Amino acid sequence: MTDDAPSTHRRPNSGIDTSVPHSARMWNHWLGGKDNYEADRAAADQFAAAFPAIADNARAFRHFLARSIRYLAEDAGIRQFLDIGTGLPTVDNTHEVAQRVAPESRIVYVDNDPLVLAHARALLTSTPEGATAYLDADLREPEAILRSAAETLDFERPIALVLSGILGHYEDAVADDVVARLTAALPSGSHLVVCDGTDTSPELNEAQRMHNERGAVVYHLRSHERIARFFDGMELVEPGVVPCYEWRPEPSPFEPPADVHAAGAVGRKP
Repeated sequence: MTDDAPSTHRRPNSGIDTSVPHSARMWNHWLGGKDNYEADRAAADQFAAAFPAIADNARAFRHFLARSIRYLAEDAGIRQFLDIGTGLPTVDNTHEVAQRVAPESRIVYVDNDPLVLAHARALLTSTPEGATAYLDADLREPEAILRSAAETLDFERPIALVLSGILGHYEDAVADDVVARLTAALPSGSHLVVCDGTDTSPELNEAQRMHNERGAVVYHLRSHERIARFFDGMELVEPGVVPCYEWRPEPSPFEPPADVHAAGAVGRKP
């Protein structure tokens, strides 16, 4: 690990293809952002026409992420975070939540969307005590991610691996393999954070089926039980694998959306 200034690692020949929708930009559109293109908006709006609650689901993901990061920093004492599939910057990004609790926190973001790379400077802000870095890499290259992340993170100390909304983009065998390879490299006391869409709504299932058939951004919905398998060998933090809005909810005058179908969990590596 080094104490160099925040850095960005970029793969060669990466460029923004505005004609093909990308998941990070679709989520940005659902969350009300402006960092997206016509192809992204068209695909996102098609999905929303079949499942209007998708924007509520996107917001539920973000709220779960903020609560889980705050738990890890406040209660679990984690000071290092590897956030893969981070998406475009929005409110309460991982480094903002973690460094609000512990300014010395170190964060590495990983994504493979060139537009995220273009906005990486918004993710690379950091407290003077901490550090942030951005890697332009693919989840299917776990060893490359780990090598580059080691320039910012100390793999002899606990690390939180954050995989929010990304495992659904891969079939079971690939998702199981990359989770196993990434968590194997983490020391005892590290944590895994997962939040992904679930197959608990016929309407969402049908919307996702139609979207997948269009072939641009395929996503695999999973059962709670199947998501729990990503935590094999880990100690699940209470309340376990639950609908994401039920994971350590915070007091709010608003009722959680009734049509959110995503499961979230945090596990600790013994």
